[in-house]
Amino acid sequence: MPKLAANLSFMFNEVDFLDRFAAAAKAGFKGVEYMSPYEYDKDVLVQKLAENNLTQVLHNLPAGNWGAGERGIGCHSDRTAEFEDGVDKAIDYATALGCRQINCLAGIRQSGRDPNDAREMFIRNLQFAAPRLQAAGIKLLIEAVNTRDIPGFFLTNTSQAVDIIKAVGSDNLFVQYDIYHMQIMEGDLAPTIEKHLKLIAHMQLADTPGRHEPGTGEINYDFLLGHVDKIGYQGWIGCEYKPAAKTEEGLRWTKPYLR
Repeated sequence: MPKLAANLSFMFNEVDFLDRFAAAAKAGFKGVEYMSPYEYDKDVLVQKLAENNLTQVLHNLPAGNWGAGERGIGCHSDRTAEFEDGVDKAIDYATALGCRQINCLAGIRQSGRDPNDAREMFIRNLQFAAPRLQAAGIKLLIEAVNTRDIPGFFLTNTSQAVDIIKAVGSDNLFVQYDIYHMQIMEGDLAPTIEKHLKLIAHMQLADTPGRHEPGTGEINYDFLLGHVDKIGYQGWIGCEYKPAAKTEEGLRWTKPYLR
């Protein structure tokens, strides 16, 4: 049975962020994820996890200036020092939070930049990060993202992610497979997940169109989650969706999975 984690960057946004841990636990979640912990004191987050008996499942590497529209700096040639500092910062937070997975966003390819140059920069940064995270007992993940929501994002499909993993040459680099993004970019969800199961360390979900909860769009989640269970996926699935109404009102679909 898939293990669901509440994504606190998207869910329970009716309450302040630090109150979302309790809201997630009350709803029956055992794990949480969110994009960035760095705006908060580590000890405060550790306390929230402990108070609510929650596992920190995932967070991202520092992703640049999110408010200014940046969505990661992994492929940016002029941000190497910042990326490397971010790896140390991420390890510090993840270690404190007991988080064993960190996602690296490739970022939006810089205007006029050759795609091959961006690829090589991303590979070099991942080659820097992967062994350092491995030494700390943390998996490094990369995520393909759709270009409808984030035009110009560098990493856009599963085949590209697998190619980059092979080029990096580390046994500590995995795929974060986002069902929502990949339905938009490539479809063929069930066979793709099964084909690359050994490389998929984490998954995320939302329905499309709208990026709302399962059952609001075109993806047959009853079938897909059953398939994921059948083929033996053992990781977490983060609920990275925007509730169509209030979070609690859209949780009926989770009942079979939050027992």
